Amino acid sequence: MTMKDFIFYNPTKVYFGDRIDQLTAELAQYGRKVLLVYGGGSIRRNGLYDRVCGMLSKEGFERFELSGVEPNPRHTTCSRGAAICREHDVDVILAVGGGSAIDCAKGVSATAVSAETDVWNIIKKGQLITEGLPIVVILTNAATGSEMDMWAVISNMETNEKESLGGPGIQPKAAFEDPRYTFSLPPYQTACGAFDIFNHVLDNYYLAGENTFDMVLNFQEDVMKTVVKYAPTAMKEPENYEARANLMWASSVALNTMLDAGTVHAPACHMMEHEVSAYYDITHGHGLAVITPRWLSYILDEKTAPAIYRLGVRVFGIEPGMEDMKGARAAIDALSKFCFDTLGLASAFTELGVGREHLKEMAVHSCHGGRLQGIRDLGPEDVEKIYEMCM
Repeated sequence: MTMKDFIFYNPTKVYFGDRIDQLTAELAQYGRKVLLVYGGGSIRRNGLYDRVCGMLSKEGFERFELSGVEPNPRHTTCSRGAAICREHDVDVILAVGGGSAIDCAKGVSATAVSAETDVWNIIKKGQLITEGLPIVVILTNAATGSEMDMWAVISNMETNEKESLGGPGIQPKAAFEDPRYTFSLPPYQTACGAFDIFNHVLDNYYLAGENTFDMVLNFQEDVMKTVVKYAPTAMKEPENYEARANLMWASSVALNTMLDAGTVHAPACHMMEHEVSAYYDITHGHGLAVITPRWLSYILDEKTAPAIYRLGVRVFGIEPGMEDMKGARAAIDALSKFCFDTLGLASAFTELGVGREHLKEMAVHSCHGGRLQGIRDLGPEDVEKIYEMCM
C-alpha cells in the first residue's frame, strides 16, 4: 500500500498581513458580546490590546475578558472562561496570542455550550467536539498551528496530564495573521516556536513509510527548510518582516492538514513531550527540540535510514550519495546542531529542571495503554530509553 485516501477541508478564513480593519466585521457575524482571551502582558506592552479594545468599543461590542492564560493552558482556566460565557451570554470568543491562548479559547468554546462545567470531563470522554462558541483569532506567535486547525492541548496540573481536545466545533472561524505582531517576541520564544513548526511536519507526516506521495513529501520538506532558513534571521533581526511572515505561514500550513494528505500517523515526539511538560511545565517547543534528535537516533535502522538521510539532504544540505546509515547519522547531527547551536536551546532535560523520578510513569502515560505508532512503533520501555537519552 502507498498513500492513503483522504479528504481535505479547512474552513478557517485567514486574513494575512495588515487586515485587522476587518476584525469587527468578522466578529459581528456572530454577535455583539465578545470574550477576549489572552495570556500575559505582551499584548499590552506592544499596543495590540489597546488597539483591539478600542476597535471593539468604537463599534459597540460588549467585552469580557479571560486573561492570564498559562503557556501550558490549564483546564481550570478554560472552565473559568466558560463560566464567564454562560454568565454573560457571550456570542463569540476572540483569542489574541499564540497557541496557548488559542487552545484555551477552544476549551472555553467547547465547555460553554456543554452540560459539563469542567472541560476536563469533556476531554476524558474523548469525543470529537461538534458544537462550540465561534472563535476568531489574532495570532501573535508562529508555533503551534492552532490558528488553523481543530485541536487544542489542555493541561491538568493536579493530575500531571496533558491531553487533546478536538473537533470541527472548535476550529477558528477566522484567523488574523499579521507578522508584525510577532516582532516583539524574544529570541527564546522565537526559537521554541520555530522548532514546534519544524517538528509538526517531521513528527506528524514526514516519516510515514510507504504512506506518502512525492508532491506532498516535497511540500513537507519545503516547510521544514523555511524554518531552518528563517528562524535564525528572526532571532537576530526580530523586525525582519520577510522572516516573520515565512515563519507565520509555515506555522499554519504545518498543521492545517494540507501536509498530511495520505500520510498521517501518530506524532510520537509530541506524545512524549506532552508528558514532560505535564509533569514539569516546560516550554513545549524546547522539549521537542531535546527529544527529536534522540528519537531519530533511537529509531535509526536499515528501514528508517533512507528517509532520515533524505531529510538531511533535502532540508539541511547534507551531501548526497553516502551510504544510507552514514547519511542518516549526518542528518541527525545536522538537526542537533540546528536545535542546540543555531537556535541556542539547552540540549538536556536536566538543564530544564527535569529529573528522573517520573520517567517510567511518563513513558507509560505517553503510550495511553498501547504503543506510539510510526515508522517504528514505540512501547513504554522504548519511550523511557529515549527519555534517558535526553537527560
